[in-house]
Amino acid sequence: MAYTIEIARPAQRQLKKLDASIRRKVSRRIDQLADDPRPSGVVKLTDVSPPIYRVREGQYRVLFTINDDKLVVLVVRVAHRSDAYR
Repeated sequence: MAYTIEIARPAQRQLKKLDASIRRKVSRRIDQLADDPRPSGVVKLTDVSPPIYRVREGQYRVLFTINDDKLVVLVVRVAHRSDAYR
């Protein structure tokens, strides 16, 4: 049962700004969320509604929400770790 990956427009813009090699790694990590939206190492951020999850890829963080009813993973932000939680 694979999830559908949707990337919000701000996250698409953030992905385009990354270097090509980093973009490939982050994109590969996002694609893996379709098979397992809660892989080992995923962290649920606290005090946020709806729940937002975070997965790491090197120095970058991918923030996303999961809709289990519709089998959709929505990527809301891709950022360097120093800027990801602002």
